[in-house]
Amino acid sequence: MELRTSGVGASKSLEQMLFYRCLLHSTKHESVIKKKYGQDATNVGDAGGYAPNIHENKEGLELLKTTIGQAGYTRKVMIGMDVSTSIFYGKDKTYDLNFKEENNNGSKNISGVQLKDLYKSFVSEYPIVSIEDPFDQDDWKTC
Repeated sequence: MELRTSGVGASKSLEQMLFYRCLLHSTKHESVIKKKYGQDATNVGDAGGYAPNIHENKEGLELLKTTIGQAGYTRKVMIGMDVSTSIFYGKDKTYDLNFKEENNNGSKNISGVQLKDLYKSFVSEYPIVSIEDPFDQDDWKTC
């Protein structure tokens, strides 16, 4: 899952750029990421974002929520999720939340309804404004 921010509290594009710049500055220099994941996690990737080794989706959401708060942009900067569910949607029509693990025993496979409930819990706890690709393109039952 990729997470991104959106400056919904900005009235102009320039203000959105300032939000983003301050958020990046806060993330790197106040060591929100570095403190928890080490120096290497603050390297910027090809797309311009950080990619710390996060094991749980909620962990990434919490990291962004903390950073947004420390930068002083609570209710001004929101979170967007790109879930890319086709990567972990199986032939058995379940979503494998443990798909990156080598010795995966299927214990974290959930139904589309359970995934929808997971999104609802995220939205209730975090300032999420969009979820891209929340379900697989062939999961018509859940959509």
